[in-house]
Amino acid sequence: MLSGSHSVLPDGGGRGDTVAKLGGRGTSAGVFVPGRDRGPAVSSPRLLKFHAPEIVFGVDSMVEAAHAALRLGALRPMLVTDPGLIEAGWADEMVGHLADQGVRGCLWSELTPNPKDYEIAAGYQKYAEHGCDVLVAVGGGSVIDAAKGVAILAANGGDIRDYEGVDKAQVPIPPLVVVPSTSGTGADVSQFCIVTDTARNTKITILGRALVPDITVIDPRLLTTMPEWLNAATGLDALTHGIEAFVSLGHNQLTDHHALRAVQMVTDNLAHTIERPVEMAPRVLMAQAALEAGLAFTNAILGAAHAMSHQVGGLLDLPHGVINGVLLPHVIRFNAEADPEPYAVIAACLGVAEAGAPAAEAAAALAERIEQLACQVGVPRGLAQLGVCDDDLPRLARTALQDACMSTNPRPADQAQMHALFRAAM
Repeated sequence: MLSGSHSVLPDGGGRGDTVAKLGGRGTSAGVFVPGRDRGPAVSSPRLLKFHAPEIVFGVDSMVEAAHAALRLGALRPMLVTDPGLIEAGWADEMVGHLADQGVRGCLWSELTPNPKDYEIAAGYQKYAEHGCDVLVAVGGGSVIDAAKGVAILAANGGDIRDYEGVDKAQVPIPPLVVVPSTSGTGADVSQFCIVTDTARNTKITILGRALVPDITVIDPRLLTTMPEWLNAATGLDALTHGIEAFVSLGHNQLTDHHALRAVQMVTDNLAHTIERPVEMAPRVLMAQAALEAGLAFTNAILGAAHAMSHQVGGLLDLPHGVINGVLLPHVIRFNAEADPEPYAVIAACLGVAEAGAPAAEAAAALAERIEQLACQVGVPRGLAQLGVCDDDLPRLARTALQDACMSTNPRPADQAQMHALFRAAM
């Protein structure tokens, strides 16, 4: 169970008749959909918390990250990035912006996708050796998670695996500025840090409000150099964030709005960015979708799709968003057996079901729409095509139940049900 200090679990109550107005690509006047409120009446609302960094958003905004680092006291910053960002030229641009501010730091890029525990240790060693004071991360979720991991060790010491769980890192981390280069992970606004435990071949979830970056600078230009597969993977990750946040036990009226907008913008724009990768308008909308999905899930937490995806990704070192794209329709069907209503709201928002359609039919239509989108952007049909074997399923089912994201999944599951869910996704 997640710590109560995060206020992720709502009070009981029935659904209300709140109305959400959504805009997005292809809608001239917005889309009205029925919302829900599982909390008490508006006259006596429960206490809500909403964690978010300072956000700078816009084309050509990367320079603001250098100003932000200086404002946070950077004298010897560590720039965390990866070889792909170096090749694309974004790391050099960031180094130049820092130099223009009279700041020269060290660069660390010796990390791989799904950052490993030993890579975090090596990054911290470099941080300490150079006497760094501020972290600037330019990259996707793996880069940002790695920077968060280094920051945890810089403040708290020990081994990164010591901090699995909620609020295990007690000492505040150094200042952190991030510039995301993908449109989907949400790491740039979230209180999550995901690291691969190489001893157990699984991903561990480190969760805490202290891990929300101080400042995130979102420059959609960086999205234009993503490989097509990464664009698809991170876009599906954002879609999963939006859907899981909306149906999460930790949802509230502050997160619902962001979640629904994100779902609509991803569905409307992801394929466009693959077909026309340098066109800026859909890139801006995907950047906004990733941001809003991140704001939703870091406050509402997630569910079974992420709990399951973390296990598969840790086992096979595969792209997280691709795994989500395979799993999400199956999780929708599983959860909708207990309560299809929130999925019906999403289906109505996307126009895949009429507002008055039976909720179970609408939920099924939503799952089918997600499968269509995943197929359209090149995601395999099942886990077997990703390399998952039948012999892996018992272990995957067992470890998925231990993932922090399961505590806010709207439907509880036992090991047999989780095994069956993995089996359905094969």
